[in-house]
Amino acid sequence: MKNNIKVERAIKDITQEDLAKIISVSRQTINAMEKNKYVPSTVLALKIAKYFEKSVEAIFFLDETD
Repeated sequence: MKNNIKVERAIKDITQEDLAKIISVSRQTINAMEKNKYVPSTVLALKIAKYFEKSVEAIFFLDETD
């Protein structure tokens, strides 16, 4: 699963650490998601989408290989 977290962070001008604190995960979790090495739980995906005021589908999307 791919995502636009890095792009959305840039728009809001926040760091991985900032986002991690806001949604109560580690910076490493944010980093792993941005590198497509970690697929978040539904709850975590919803928290991220809510923070960015977007739908889950606007942040996360399936790749052709998924």
